[in-house]
Amino acid sequence: MGDHTPWGAGRDRHAALIVRTDHGDERAWAAVRAERMKPWGDGDFARYVHIVDDPAWAGSTPARMLSAASADAELGVVFLADRESLADGPCTLLALAVLTRDECDSDEEFEADGGQFRTVAAGVHEIHANLMIANLSFGDFKEAAQADPQGVFRGFAT
Repeated sequence: MGDHTPWGAGRDRHAALIVRTDHGDERAWAAVRAERMKPWGDGDFARYVHIVDDPAWAGSTPARMLSAASADAELGVVFLADRESLADGPCTLLALAVLTRDECDSDEEFEADGGQFRTVAAGVHEIHANLMIANLSFGDFKEAAQADPQGVFRGFAT
């Protein structure tokens, strides 16, 4: 990746990062973009997102995304608009912890705070904001997703 960010120019380090990895359905992608704008919290929180809609990322696996995202010290999570995100049914994104085993003191810590889960697109803001201020951990959101019958984080306020 060299000395440049793989996400393109203009990404503010405070913005949540959504990377489109499936380019097969433009209507579904438009729905994802609209869904991420749904209100969250008490409605006073800004929706601050950087979207990467570059075919160079098409078909990227979570492992490739983790490798690229690990080079960006500012990222704690990256959200993928993958094939499942764009499939029929409720719109979800894959939340991927930017955490490697080497960054953890134990396998238990890596298991708790690493990995991935699905979130509704509107959940991007709640997850990103809380991780940025260290109010909650990735594991807290993953645990909430695991408690959902469909394995999706839907927000703590819902």
